[in-house]
Amino acid sequence: MHPTEERRLASEHWLLSTLPAPLRRRARLEWEQHHVAMMPLGTLFSAVRIPSRLVVALAGSSEADCLDTFLAEALGGGPVICDPHFSRLYALVPARMPATLHQVADTWRALEVDCLGRGSYLGVPRLDAVKREHAFACYWSVPMDSTGMLCSPLTVVRLIAAGKHCLAMEREA
Repeated sequence: MHPTEERRLASEHWLLSTLPAPLRRRARLEWEQHHVAMMPLGTLFSAVRIPSRLVVALAGSSEADCLDTFLAEALGGGPVICDPHFSRLYALVPARMPATLHQVADTWRALEVDCLGRGSYLGVPRLDAVKREHAFACYWSVPMDSTGMLCSPLTVVRLIAAGKHCLAMEREA
């Protein structure tokens, strides 16, 4: 087996381990049929929901490939899921985010930023869904490279703060 395939398979098992054993088969079937499966957050990983407009303001482009490249660099390769239907991005972060991140995110609710953890679910695309192929299909904007490699919460906060600043500057201009 090729090392890339081994990493993908390991990541798949890691993601599926968030589910009770009887539901893992169902999630695989959802990936096969619908290319996305619902995963519970707050055990192995959580997510920060970021509206695409914040990243577009920073990247200076709304082109999917440009945004994907920008996010990979800005978040140090940490995994990000793109939901183009709702124009949202989900940065995967450690399950236990610092309380300060939750407090900061509370002040950004008007921007539609939210910290999603225990009690929340996220539609997680198949690991091979790494390009925007359909207008509304979720995909990995920044693919999961290996198990447990997640975005740094501090880096995500900095990205959101910079995006908020860019949007404010655009409104003033």
